[in-house]
Amino acid sequence: MKKILVLAACVLGIVSCERFLEENPRSSISTSAFFASAADGYASVNILYRNGFPSYYNAGSAYMGPNIAYGGYKSGFFDNLYKGQEIFVQYCQNLDVDANVSNSQLQGIWEPTYKAIVREANFAVKYLPGCPGLSEVEKKRLIAEARFFRALNYFYLVKMFGAVPIIKEPYESPDKLYVPRSTEAKVYAFIVEELEDALNNGGLADVPMPQNGFRISKGSVSALLADVYLNMAGYPVNDVSKYAEAARVAKTLIGDPNYELIRHVNKERQSAYNILRTSDNEKEYLYTVEYNATVSDGGWRPTYALPSEASTWGEFTYSITCFVYDPVGALHDAYDKTNDLRYQEGQYFHSAYTQQKGANAGTVRDLNGKRPYFWFEEEALLDTRRSGKDQVHYRLAEMYLIAAEAIARTSGVTDEAAGYLAEIEARASLNRTKDQIKAELLALSKDDFIREVWTEKIREFIFENKIWNDITRTRMYPAVAGGRFTFVNLIGAQNPWGKTFAEKDLYFPICSQEMQRNPSLAEPPI
Repeated sequence: MKKILVLAACVLGIVSCERFLEENPRSSISTSAFFASAADGYASVNILYRNGFPSYYNAGSAYMGPNIAYGGYKSGFFDNLYKGQEIFVQYCQNLDVDANVSNSQLQGIWEPTYKAIVREANFAVKYLPGCPGLSEVEKKRLIAEARFFRALNYFYLVKMFGAVPIIKEPYESPDKLYVPRSTEAKVYAFIVEELEDALNNGGLADVPMPQNGFRISKGSVSALLADVYLNMAGYPVNDVSKYAEAARVAKTLIGDPNYELIRHVNKERQSAYNILRTSDNEKEYLYTVEYNATVSDGGWRPTYALPSEASTWGEFTYSITCFVYDPVGALHDAYDKTNDLRYQEGQYFHSAYTQQKGANAGTVRDLNGKRPYFWFEEEALLDTRRSGKDQVHYRLAEMYLIAAEAIARTSGVTDEAAGYLAEIEARASLNRTKDQIKAELLALSKDDFIREVWTEKIREFIFENKIWNDITRTRMYPAVAGGRFTFVNLIGAQNPWGKTFAEKDLYFPICSQEMQRNPSLAEPPI
C-alpha cells in the first residue's frame, strides 16, 4: 500500500491532480488559489516525500551512483568502475572537488534541497493552518510532516556544506533574496526546534513508517533527532551535552514494542539481511524513501549489483550493468570473514552468479571478488526492468548503535551500552551468542568500545551511506592495521587512493553558480 507515491506523482510544483485543468499557470499560481482545499493541503506535503533530500536516492544513471552516494565517494572507501567517464568520482577520491569544475554536481545537491525547503516546506508550514477542508488534527499532522522534511533537508545541507543560509519563510517578494550563511550551531539549533515541534505538537502515529501508510511517524522524527543530537555532540558544534539527548531519544524507540529488529527466519535466503534486501514492510524501518515499479521506479539501482559484462550474458533485462558503488578492499577488512553472516555468500555480498535463464542456465559467473548483493532485485533484473524496492534511510538498528555510543560517551562501558551493541553484533554472528559478545564488550576500555561501535556501523550500514557522516562528526578516519580497523585523526589521514585529508575536505564547496547568485554566501557566517 504505497499511497504517497500515487499522490505525489500527481503534483507538479505544488499543484494537485484535481486542479490540472485550471487556467492559472502552474508557475505563477497564487498561494490563496492553491491552499483552497484539503486535497491542496495534502499535495503541498506529499511532494516533500519525493523532492529535495529524498530525490538524492534516485538512481537515474547506470554509470554514476545517486547523490546520496557522494559522501561515500569522498570518504575514498567506494569505487566506481565507470569513474573514468564519471570524473566527479575521481575528484572525490582525489580530494579535488572544485566549485567551478564540478558546478553541476554540486548544484545538484544544493538546488533541489533549497527548492524543497523554500518552495514547498516553507509554504506548507505557513499556509496549512488556514487551509480549508482540513481538520485541526490533519493540519497539525501535515505541518509536523513538513517540519520533518524541512529539518531533514537542512541536516543534509549542514553535513555536506557546513554553514548555510537558514530560510524560514517562502519567497513571495524580491525582498531578502540574499540570505547570509548561518553558523553550523545555529543550523543545528533550528533543526532541533523543527523536530521537537513535530514530536510534541504533530500528533504523529507512534508506529514504524510502513505501518503508517508510509507517512512520517514519530519513529521517523525521533530517528532523525537522535542522529542530529549525536552530530551536535561531535564536530563542529562539540556540544557534548547532546550525547545524553541522543541516547534518550534513541532509547525511546528501542524500548517501544511497536518497533522491532528484523529477525532471521533462517540464516540463508531468509536471513534478516535478505529480508532487509527484499521487504518494504518491516517494523525496523523508521524512515524510508518509497519506490514503486509502476508509479515511480528505483531506476538503475539493481544493476549496481553486477559487473559491466553482465549485460552481455543474455540474462538481464537491463542494457547496462556496473559496480558503481563498490566497497574498496579496506572496507572488507571490517568483517570477520568466517563468522559475520553479513559477509557470507548471498547476504550483503556475492562473489558469483549462477545464470537462471535460456541456453546459459546453470552457468556460474565469477564476479572477481566479493561484490554488492544488497541491491539485487530478482524480479526487476530478470523480468520487469522496473525496480520497486524502497530505500531505508533510518533503521532501528542504527538507534541501538547511537544509544551504545552516546551512553559510553557519558557513562562509560555500562551493561546497557554493551547490551545494545551486542544485540546488533549477535544478529550478524554465525556462532557467538549475545551474552558471549556482551561479556567481551564489557571488558573493553571506553575508547576501544566506542571504536567498536564505529566499526559496527560500517559493517551494518556499508551500503546505506552513513560512513561520511560518522567520519566528519568524529573527525576520525577508519584506517586498517593488522587486518582490522583502527581510527586515526581525519586531518592528515591518507585515503586508499593515497590522498591526504585537509581542513578544506571536510565539506563540499558551494558551487560557483550559487556563489554568483548570492554574494552573501562569500561572507563569514553569522
